[in-house]
Amino acid sequence: MSAPFLILNRNKRGLALDLKHPMGRDILLQLVKSADVITENYRRGTLEKFGLGYDVLAKTNPGLIYCAVSGYGRDGPLGDKGGFDLIAQGFAGLMSITGEPGRAPVKTGNPVADINAGILAVGGILAAYVHKLKTGQGQIVDTSLMEAALQQTYWQAAIYFATGQSPGPTGSAHVLTAPYQAFRARDGWINIGGANQANWERIVEVLGHPEWRDDPRFATNSARMQNLDALLALMDAVLVARDKAEWLAAFDAAGVPAGPVHSIGEALTHPQTLARGMVVDLVHPEAGATRALGSPLHFSATPTRVDRPAPLLGEHTREVLRESGYTDAEVDAFAAERVVEIASERAI
Repeated sequence: MSAPFLILNRNKRGLALDLKHPMGRDILLQLVKSADVITENYRRGTLEKFGLGYDVLAKTNPGLIYCAVSGYGRDGPLGDKGGFDLIAQGFAGLMSITGEPGRAPVKTGNPVADINAGILAVGGILAAYVHKLKTGQGQIVDTSLMEAALQQTYWQAAIYFATGQSPGPTGSAHVLTAPYQAFRARDGWINIGGANQANWERIVEVLGHPEWRDDPRFATNSARMQNLDALLALMDAVLVARDKAEWLAAFDAAGVPAGPVHSIGEALTHPQTLARGMVVDLVHPEAGATRALGSPLHFSATPTRVDRPAPLLGEHTREVLRESGYTDAEVDAFAAERVVEIASERAI
């Protein structure tokens, strides 16, 4: 069991179905009859080859919401191409704005195109579901890794549209505001967010250099951006003299947004992370005791629960098919024909 699979698929049930088998196709059509949503991330035309395109599924269930997440979308000159997160980040320009100036292109540390495509899909599905509640009609929701990556270029796209120039990487710094980036303290790194003039004026007080407030090089945000190298050199010389905890306490007391640059382990074990239920303990039938991320959404009336580990391949095949009206004898026949797989009944 891979760690990414375990963390990405907690709270799901798993049904293993061979869509290339005619009976597998019929089973999916039976499942679709009572479904609100079906999602897929094949290349365009793959499900159509199986006789399971949206036109066929919509005849079975006119209210079905069909969500397709692909590399480049379902139309356009690249509509037939597959895609991966790395390819999407390069295509969308994200790699040209990530990392330090003068260095090789860098992708984001997390698969932002993959993750954001899923988030966009959820938003689209919910909007389509509202439409379905009003009209009874389903529809196709179509997004892609390319668009999910391109959507994340907000600031840089604004600069390009305004100037015609493509901005490059700025490390941890903001492209429009200063000081707004990571700085090295004596024992590690912290982030300081001087995102407006009031915060800048508080920062200079904390750093013990109120004269910087009236220095014409730093008096306004525009001036600070034009003299960024000089500003950073002065701030670095002060910040490196004290520990992270000292600086963060001072910035917090002054009301300046600031925080530590955590490792993944530090972030996952922080009291605030744990207090928000963002780490959950689960027991998997093969992997044993595991931990996974909790839900980042919190509801007052319908609280979320993460109490099911990632499924084994076909772990819930029989359970789901029973709910769809199939008898155990029919499920046994499907398994004998290798149309479905049932985890606990796999041949060894």
